[in-house]
Amino acid sequence: MIGGVKTKALKVLEDDRGFLMEMLRADDPLFERFGQVYVTCCRHGVAKAWHYHKEQTDHFVCLAGSALVVLYDLRDGSPTKGQVEEYILEAPPGREQTPLLLKIPPLVVHGFTALTGDEARIVNIPTLPYRYRDPDEFRYPWDSAEVPYRWPAHVTRGG
Repeated sequence: MIGGVKTKALKVLEDDRGFLMEMLRADDPLFERFGQVYVTCCRHGVAKAWHYHKEQTDHFVCLAGSALVVLYDLRDGSPTKGQVEEYILEAPPGREQTPLLLKIPPLVVHGFTALTGDEARIVNIPTLPYRYRDPDEFRYPWDSAEVPYRWPAHVTRGG
């Protein structure tokens, strides 16, 4: 596993009314601090990639569909520098696999695509609020040769 990346299996409590799933709590060992919460969506056939942060840690949870999230360790001095990993995040209640929270540390390049269905929706709980005037966001093109990963054949465009 890429250094600093962590996953947390999310417990889904189901009954005849529906379900409840906690994602991240202030007393959770993965919790650092709260910046904001937002939802992002990616349509099938599109890669939302590549970007990374120098200061911010992301916490991804899939809320609709299933997402293929890909990580690439860019950090100098990291024992896992150059390593690429794939994670499948599935929306609750998680019939195929247990829903996960994926913690992505600074300087780990990441992107995602919808794996099944028309789209994947991810909630992110970053450790810092977005700075509109000076964003902590650095990008590579979705098909950059600098990131040693090729998206599955169904992905034909990105951004």
